[in-house]
Amino acid sequence: MVEPVGNHYVVARRVYSENSFDEEYEKLHRYHKNFWDHLKLYFRCSPQRIKKVSLRMFPVVSWLPAYRFREWILSDIVSGINTGLVSVLQGLAFALLVNVPPGYGLYAAFFPVLVYFIFGTSRHISVGPFPVLSLMVGGVVTRLVPDGAAGNGTAVNMSAIDEQRVMVAASVTFLSGIFQLLLGLLQFGFIVIYLSHSLISGFTTAAAIHVLVSQIKFMLQLPVPGFNKPFGIIYTLESVFSQITDTNIADLVTSLLVLLIVFVVKEINERYKAKLPAPIPIELIVTVLAALISHFAKFEEKFKVAVVGKLEEGFQAPVAPDAGIIQNCVGDGISIAIVGFAVGFSVAKVYSIKHDYPIDGNQELIAFGLGNILGGSFKGFASSTALSRSGVQESTGGKTQIAGIVSAIIVLIVILAIGFLLAPLQKSVLASLALGNLKGMLMQFREVGVLWRKDKYDCMIWVVTFLAAVFLGLDIGLATAVAFELLTVVIRSQIPSCTTLANVGRSNIYRNRKDYNDIYEPEGVKIFKCSSPIFFANIEFFKEKLISAVGFSPLRVLRKRNKALRKIRKMLKKGELQVTPKGLICMAHHTQESDDELDNNRMEELDQPTDMADLPIQINWDAELPPGIVVPRVDIHSIVLDFSAVSFLDFSAMRVLQKTLKEFVRIDIDIYIAGAHEGFLEKLERCAFFDEEIKPSMFFLTIHDAVLHILLKKDIASSPKLKLAEKGSSNNYVITTSNGQRSWESTIPAETKF
Repeated sequence: MVEPVGNHYVVARRVYSENSFDEEYEKLHRYHKNFWDHLKLYFRCSPQRIKKVSLRMFPVVSWLPAYRFREWILSDIVSGINTGLVSVLQGLAFALLVNVPPGYGLYAAFFPVLVYFIFGTSRHISVGPFPVLSLMVGGVVTRLVPDGAAGNGTAVNMSAIDEQRVMVAASVTFLSGIFQLLLGLLQFGFIVIYLSHSLISGFTTAAAIHVLVSQIKFMLQLPVPGFNKPFGIIYTLESVFSQITDTNIADLVTSLLVLLIVFVVKEINERYKAKLPAPIPIELIVTVLAALISHFAKFEEKFKVAVVGKLEEGFQAPVAPDAGIIQNCVGDGISIAIVGFAVGFSVAKVYSIKHDYPIDGNQELIAFGLGNILGGSFKGFASSTALSRSGVQESTGGKTQIAGIVSAIIVLIVILAIGFLLAPLQKSVLASLALGNLKGMLMQFREVGVLWRKDKYDCMIWVVTFLAAVFLGLDIGLATAVAFELLTVVIRSQIPSCTTLANVGRSNIYRNRKDYNDIYEPEGVKIFKCSSPIFFANIEFFKEKLISAVGFSPLRVLRKRNKALRKIRKMLKKGELQVTPKGLICMAHHTQESDDELDNNRMEELDQPTDMADLPIQINWDAELPPGIVVPRVDIHSIVLDFSAVSFLDFSAMRVLQKTLKEFVRIDIDIYIAGAHEGFLEKLERCAFFDEEIKPSMFFLTIHDAVLHILLKKDIASSPKLKLAEKGSSNNYVITTSNGQRSWESTIPAETKF
């Protein structure tokens, strides 16, 4: 029982091994569920489970009845209007990244919002086009329907090529939605944990560079083909600079002017956001002004600028995805599905923490999946959430996804009624608006310096992800980044932190012996800690570190001892050694024999335990040996392995560990394992780890239990730093700890002699 007194505590209990602790407190042998048990439990049907699953599958049923109409409706309407206007403009702008007519971006901004309202768990994110996903879909579009397919460039051919590209975008979106839905139903929402913050940051920054380069052709109005292949960004820049003299000056000036205005106003919004009732809707203002100026100044006729053109009113009939296209973009569908979910879930998590409500990763997968399936069926392209658009929805007072429905209504009005007003808008303006939303992603470059100071592995992940995604493309770059990230995990696990511990402050606390001056190390005892799982990839490293910590190789010592016994037997047989009360005395000059001759092709015998049963005397390896016999000196008698940080031990590592421990046991070194987690012993028993040499009795609850057991067993006398006293016959110890003074007392059985 722990009795706190002021700022110190007193503990009095027995020294426990794992076995003695389990026996005294009657450990229960529980039945651990296997895979089939969990599967049966998952598919078990009951009224309570049906209700729980229904509420989880349709989150709107949970939050909508509790909606505070009077308090929230006005905020949601204002937020929805602002978000809807931004959604319209971003839908048109991001359609350029997909290489489809701008009007199809409105479908991507409309249908997923309706689905997310019913199935989503976040109340604040704005679902719709995201530049990274748009660019990934655009890469598939240009690969399957390249610019060269337009032939002579006539209006008929361009219309046909646009239809093909729309079909490709819709099919790959539908496929990514299927993947997201399946992953959600199979409860694979945890896959986002394999995409670290460093990886997502590096990837989105690289995507921002791709977006920047891809929009140059619209800003300069140059016929640059798409290069969806490794090092495509270099080919794109080469094509741009080779045609730079053909730049449309009107589009270039308009683009630069719009970029300047957007950046300045966004900076004002950011700097004075606390004073402004709502952010200045600069995208809307610029779009209206640019469309009016282009219409009345007749920019298309005078300067030959590229404009949005007529937007089709109403919705097109839903279409089934093209099976041939799907077969050619399975890998792209998986990449788009994972990236879309990772980005959407990351943003949703930020707002869930800020506003204190839960989100469900698996349900988010289902919501995004159904949204992409519906959007793809109506010729939209992949959706997730844009950071800037979600920021508008939350910062303007949005409380729930009612704001999302209002924003969808704004998009619907544009689709059905007022889309024609955007016909004279220059595509270069949309390109500039797309670039205006990249500031946040481009500013992520600053993270490199921070990561380098805090964690060099994370910094390497960021840099490798960025370079791979920029030069190899987003799809191959993402796969390369994930592979490299997993490789860093393997490397970090393969080279675990191994330290030698010592007692600090004469208490039950053990720390790295290099970090403290006031330490105590029991004579002949080594305490070794491994701070990672032990498995097939790092077991040899663990073994090397352990041998380095103790200062000798147990196998080498064992072989030297067995070779020495062979020599002693041979010398006794020849009468060169005589047994006396003082030990063995050499009676004649002994000639040196080579180890090869002594081995006599029986090397396997040297690895067996030393056997002195046939000798007339027990050999003391620490005493003086006969001339010509040299055996390495071993100064330790016990090793304590701290496994408190070892989360698992696989079968391959288990066999090597067993062999290593046996090598120590065979040279009369006691092995103790402390701090192993629950179930460790059970797994070792199942795997036949124990035998006559390796026994369960070597396991102890803590390092201190093991050390006290060693002190008792070896009858170590009192030390200046360790006070041992005879206090009754109980096997207890008492520890008293305080800030100003530390003491360590162990109560030892009375029959123990010191």
